[in-house]
Amino acid sequence: MSGIHYQIFGQGQPLVMIHGWAMHSGIWRSFAEQLAQHCQVICVDLPGHGLSQAIEPFSLENISDSLMQVLPMQQFSVLGWSLGATVAIDMAARYPERVQALQLLAGNPLFVQSLDWPGVKAEVLEAFAEQLSNDVEQTLVRFLGLQVKGLADAKILLQQIKTAVQAYPAPSLEALQAGLQILKHSDCREALQQLQCPVSVLMGDRDTLIPLALAESLKKLQPAIQLHLLENAGHVPFLSHPQQLLERVIADL
Repeated sequence: MSGIHYQIFGQGQPLVMIHGWAMHSGIWRSFAEQLAQHCQVICVDLPGHGLSQAIEPFSLENISDSLMQVLPMQQFSVLGWSLGATVAIDMAARYPERVQALQLLAGNPLFVQSLDWPGVKAEVLEAFAEQLSNDVEQTLVRFLGLQVKGLADAKILLQQIKTAVQAYPAPSLEALQAGLQILKHSDCREALQQLQCPVSVLMGDRDTLIPLALAESLKKLQPAIQLHLLENAGHVPFLSHPQQLLERVIADL
């Protein structure tokens, strides 16, 4: 697919960065530019987000395929944030010859809580889906607020996120709803367990969307996973704790 937008910063070892639900690559532009002093960074917009064209259907496999078709380098590492982490796992599982290493930032192979897995309650995503139909803008504002909830600079961070997100029109209602369905129904635990490439997981200890209990569950799933806990960080450490995150990402390249 030729309608996927991406930007390349820096030179060296390539690292593809994939943003989260309802966002676009501009959300972490400043962090990407800092990271580009140490490697080559490729920031992509998911289909139907930012400057990328929409795809039908907006499914996990279709998203991964559309990104893989346009990325200009044959081999690279991937840093996926939130929904982007789900996409990154799928890319690594289905294109093992191309993905050399995986870094999952505030992501979860099974986003929704189950009897044997920590995650968010399904009702949270169901509420977002219902609210989207009534008021897209207000629903996105509420979701952004969750990402910084409980942090010391929550108001400042929330304004930064809003400003960055509003640089481009919001994704269509259909894309937003489909993204929530991916988060609600995708179970990438087996795919993650079987990966042969190095995998590191970066979690904020104050993340309201990714529970701390995930660390123990991931270690049981795949003992080789490298876990890094970012102190006093929430769901957007590239804004709240850029230097702390930068050091970890560089170390795991």
